Amino acid sequence: MSTSIPHPLDQLSVSESNSAREVILNARGKSVGINFRSIYLEEPPKKILSAFLEHEHAGRLSPQTPRPSRVARVQYDIIRGDKRHEYMESLVDLGATKEVETRAVDKMHQAALTTHEFRAFTEACVESPLYKKAIAEFDLPEGFVVSIDPWPYGGDAEIVPRYTQGLCFARDTRSGNEDSNHYPYPLPIIPVLDTLSGEIVRIDKLATGGREDGLANGTHKKNVLDHCSPGEYVPELLSQPLRMDVKPLNVVQPDGPSFQVDGNLVQWQKWRFRVGFNPREGATLHDVRYDGRSVLYRLSLSEMTVPYGDPRPPFHRKQAFDFGDAGAGRAANNLALGCDCLGVIKYFDSVLTEADGTASESKNVVCLHEQDNGIGWKHTNFRTDRAVVTRLRELVVQFIITLANYEYIFAYKLDQAGGITIETRATGIVSVVNIDPGKTSPWGNIVSSGALAQNHQHLFCIRIDPAIDGQNNTVVKEESLPMLMSNEFNPYGAGYEVRQTPIKTSQFFDASPQTNLTVKMTNPSKINPVSGKPVSYKFIPSASQLMLAHPNSIMAKRAQFAQHHVWVTKYRDNEFWAGGEFTNQSKKEIDGVADAVARGDSVENDDVVVWNTFGLTHNPRVEDWPVMPVEIHQIHLRPADFFTANPAIDVPGSKNNSSVLAPGSQPCCESGGVQKAAVSHLQGTGPDFDPKSKL
Repeated sequence: MSTSIPHPLDQLSVSESNSAREVILNARGKSVGINFRSIYLEEPPKKILSAFLEHEHAGRLSPQTPRPSRVARVQYDIIRGDKRHEYMESLVDLGATKEVETRAVDKMHQAALTTHEFRAFTEACVESPLYKKAIAEFDLPEGFVVSIDPWPYGGDAEIVPRYTQGLCFARDTRSGNEDSNHYPYPLPIIPVLDTLSGEIVRIDKLATGGREDGLANGTHKKNVLDHCSPGEYVPELLSQPLRMDVKPLNVVQPDGPSFQVDGNLVQWQKWRFRVGFNPREGATLHDVRYDGRSVLYRLSLSEMTVPYGDPRPPFHRKQAFDFGDAGAGRAANNLALGCDCLGVIKYFDSVLTEADGTASESKNVVCLHEQDNGIGWKHTNFRTDRAVVTRLRELVVQFIITLANYEYIFAYKLDQAGGITIETRATGIVSVVNIDPGKTSPWGNIVSSGALAQNHQHLFCIRIDPAIDGQNNTVVKEESLPMLMSNEFNPYGAGYEVRQTPIKTSQFFDASPQTNLTVKMTNPSKINPVSGKPVSYKFIPSASQLMLAHPNSIMAKRAQFAQHHVWVTKYRDNEFWAGGEFTNQSKKEIDGVADAVARGDSVENDDVVVWNTFGLTHNPRVEDWPVMPVEIHQIHLRPADFFTANPAIDVPGSKNNSSVLAPGSQPCCESGGVQKAAVSHLQGTGPDFDPKSKL
């Protein structure tokens, strides 16, 4: 296949993105203004793409092979002469340079925020007399300036236009270091911007009291920051010296990496997949295969929501949908060699969109690398003292996003035993508000003088589109249950039952550690020749806490996906978003997983999608300040009767000759001699019995 022909799953190139822009400008840009939001690849319909992939894997591709059209999704605002904005989405056939589909989005929905809107918000605050008046009410220390973190407005019962709100802080400039941390100095106001008019319409006053003050605000004094203290994290501003006893720990691969990359195609240790990237989800995995066999059609992080548990108004609106409100891809870090990923690194770039529609290349937004994760498998034959051990090597696809104060590190980890781990790490700086001196609050924890870190949750949802040896799969709920004692089946009470329940119609259910609830994605038409059971992949959903906001609250209604751990739905093209397509200022979840389940579709031996919700209830601790250590969560997809043996049995158990003894240590075990103390170490030989020998 010619490398000049883009694969249907390749991201749009800069030239393709700019071509889509020109099509939209020519179609409707003459009489109206256009503000572009995003231009990115519209993934081909599954039926069409699957036919192409079948040709690809059979080695039948040629320049004459029919290919899915290269289509760009263009999201933009039309701005009319009376300054009315109309949010539009178009599909542009890049081969034909033609607009093939257009929709004007219902005005009840708000598009995701962009970095350009965030910048405009800060500029509007600086120019606003209302905002200047609010700041003048505080007596700020000499040398402090005001910093603003734009935030999505959240959900409210009130019907409002497109609004943006901001959290305000003061930054101490006296060090002369622009990286001095502003979060230790929170100001108790939230400016609210009418995004389209560019006007600050009001200033919300925040409560700073303690338990005894209830929901009231206005308890703070004019010198609102006098009791606050610094919380620096950049090395040159720390009040303590850096550790001097940390010696280098290098990841060295003298022969280079074991992976091969061609465009967005990655091959490694029998794995083969393609890396995608888009403004909303960030990195995605496509057409995931092991040793030529299909495992997943698509894997992605679909949504996450962060609801705050402070009931004092206006904090009832403090809820972010980091994928739907802003976009993980838009917030992706440009990763630095030797810092965010270690070893021999392959980076992937992305193409983002400026407000005028021109393409902007964002470098190094995804890193690919190998890492060692300890022992993969081991056994010691205690009769002969021989041990065979292999390492668990993983291939990591990682991206990191920064959303104001918080960082999230997302990774897909593939291993040599056919497993896939989806990992989230939360770090960054906890969101704080001002609290009066000498008071405490039930709605958070004081992490620094004058800084109350509010209680909150991080609720993630993974979208798994399985293709277990094909796209017709059945999801099975497996539980391990105790049995009653009976003379016939369980006379000694030792037995337990493994109960399997096929999911026949779309539904939700929750984790159950008491029954070891396991989700199996099976192919009932492909039977394992050893076990006689359908081939499958499985995962055990974490029994993490779900949405704590009251079910009648707008917070909960906006995030129905966060009400249950597992959702099983029938596949539909473009049904990617657990919380619905439009989350910004939503009042309820629309066209998310709850609506998909409500269709009651048949999902047995069909094209199914599995959604897994998990999360972290974060009641902050002092140790989370000034930057919190990572909180890690993992979901493990593992083969279950997919193979006929351990697929990693052929991984070499070679000795690592770079390992050396620490000073003062003595060699003891290289020869295996230490294993010969049979009594003390429970090792050593014993006689084997030949049944044909004469006794």
